[in-house]
Amino acid sequence: MSLYQRQQPLPPAAKPYPLSPRASFNAQTQRTIPSFFLSRSGLVSILALLLLLGVFLPLSRPMAALFSSSSSVDARRASASRWKDYTLARAAAFAARNSTVIVCAVSQPYLPFLNNWLISVARQKRQQQVIVIAEDYATLYEVNRRWPGHAVLVPPAPDSQTAHKFGSQGFFNFTSRRPRHLLHILELGYSVMYNDVDMVWLADPFRYLEGNHDVYFTDDMAAVKPLNHSHVLPPPGKKGRTYICSCMIFLRPTEGAKKVMNSWIDELQNQPWSKKTKSNDQPAFNWALNKTAGEVDLYLLPQAAFPSGGLYFKNASWVKETQGMHAIIHNNYITGFDKKIKRFKEYGLWLADDHTDESPLGQT
Repeated sequence: MSLYQRQQPLPPAAKPYPLSPRASFNAQTQRTIPSFFLSRSGLVSILALLLLLGVFLPLSRPMAALFSSSSSVDARRASASRWKDYTLARAAAFAARNSTVIVCAVSQPYLPFLNNWLISVARQKRQQQVIVIAEDYATLYEVNRRWPGHAVLVPPAPDSQTAHKFGSQGFFNFTSRRPRHLLHILELGYSVMYNDVDMVWLADPFRYLEGNHDVYFTDDMAAVKPLNHSHVLPPPGKKGRTYICSCMIFLRPTEGAKKVMNSWIDELQNQPWSKKTKSNDQPAFNWALNKTAGEVDLYLLPQAAFPSGGLYFKNASWVKETQGMHAIIHNNYITGFDKKIKRFKEYGLWLADDHTDESPLGQT
């Protein structure tokens, strides 16, 4: 046919766009369905269908929920298994900034204190450097669920399901693991700051780490020192040793710092807990400092920035005189979980109730 050939007209009976088979079927259906629904058999069929849906749909929902719950449990188990094999080396590599980490050790009953401490650390923009050494699997899984990668458990895990009282064997077992954790981190090549979680940061403590000393520590005495006091290890007290706090320590990865940690471990082995002595890790730390003082570069941090609880909470005039100088407040010189929280609240240092949005963990 030529492109310009005239098209022949269609026969009168023909239609230019006849119905497709599907359209034809739909048209016929539209005519037949209404009459079917109006018949008795149609109504019976509809009622039967509604009855079946009413019975089986509610049953299908619990089944779906069951499978969904099962999948969720499996996912949690897989995640828990992953953290069980997580190592201190991997945690340090993850958290370190400028080859430095901040470490605390926590059991499940002290998660509220961990949250409180973390809020204060986060206010100084240091939270990403934190490694939480979990002393039970519940803590390991819970912290990593809320804040992945920041908790690690170093086996074997002691029995830490209850808040151990100061001086108890459980408290000794808990704290005596500390120098081994710190030594391991030093051997990995990192500087490390250790804090107990019954502390609150009011300022960044790192600005007080002057020089390049091996070990930095705080005095645990309540007696007031001059603002320009010496930074050398204080003289021994009545028991023949110093009263340095083992709850706030900074260590550089030097041979001197490692020597102190090894000596601390030895002292703990030589002075095990007994019902008579009811010892803790702090006397052993002081003996280690005293015995290595001539070989290691030690530095006593300023009292105004790092006061003991016996000074800060019991000497209001000193607190007023040194206002604005405080870096870390330690809630010691008091025992008991509830008593510590009560005192923090009285001094406006309990942040975990009203400022959980500032914590990496959120509400605990």
